[in-house]
Amino acid sequence: MNFTHFLAMSKMAPDDYVGFTFFVGCMAMMAASAFFFLSMNSFDKKWRTSILVSGLITFIAAVHYLYMRDYWAENGKSPTFFRYVDWILTVPLMCVEFYLILKVAGAKKSLMWRMILFSVIMLVTGYIGEVIDRPNAWLWGLISGAAYFVIAYDIWLGRAKKIAVQAGGAVLKAHKALCWFVLVGWVIYPIGYMAGTPGWYESIFGGLNLDVVYNIGDAINKIGFGLVIYSLAVENSK
Repeated sequence: MNFTHFLAMSKMAPDDYVGFTFFVGCMAMMAASAFFFLSMNSFDKKWRTSILVSGLITFIAAVHYLYMRDYWAENGKSPTFFRYVDWILTVPLMCVEFYLILKVAGAKKSLMWRMILFSVIMLVTGYIGEVIDRPNAWLWGLISGAAYFVIAYDIWLGRAKKIAVQAGGAVLKAHKALCWFVLVGWVIYPIGYMAGTPGWYESIFGGLNLDVVYNIGDAINKIGFGLVIYSLAVENSK
């Protein structure tokens, strides 16, 4: 940590709960990365890639949270650009995790690329609505939400679900857990989006702080995803 980081921390007010969530998020992600990386050699070779990807997801997030915390301390504004750079790297990797656990059951790469494509559409349209075309944020949010529902359909009812059912056992159990993260955990993000953009929903979510919502969502989803993969690897390596 260099002098700039120490300076940014010194400018953070003791009652700055937003800055506090950035700091806790950074530390939690870094700790999770260390845990995943150091545990890789404990598993069968076929699971090491999944554990590696879990560690990369939390490590990338930890680095971005370091910058986001400093940006917030310096400017008092939401670090939207850094956050979307983080998501454009980590969310597709979370989609890759679905493919990696289903690969042992015969999943094709086309499933992975389909999920990655719709995750990118979801993020790009979300960024346009939140930063570039805020007057039409509701429209971009609708497109982003449609891409999310395609992903949710694939894992709950579509090809990914069928492959998981065929695999059964621990693979199906892990797939279901990841599905719940996407269905429940990822819902936190549209709440943050609506809290930070203009639209018909302002009267409902306008009082929430989007950074706190996003930070909580990131910690739950990224670390939680990795822990599900870790549990699957432990169970199948015995």
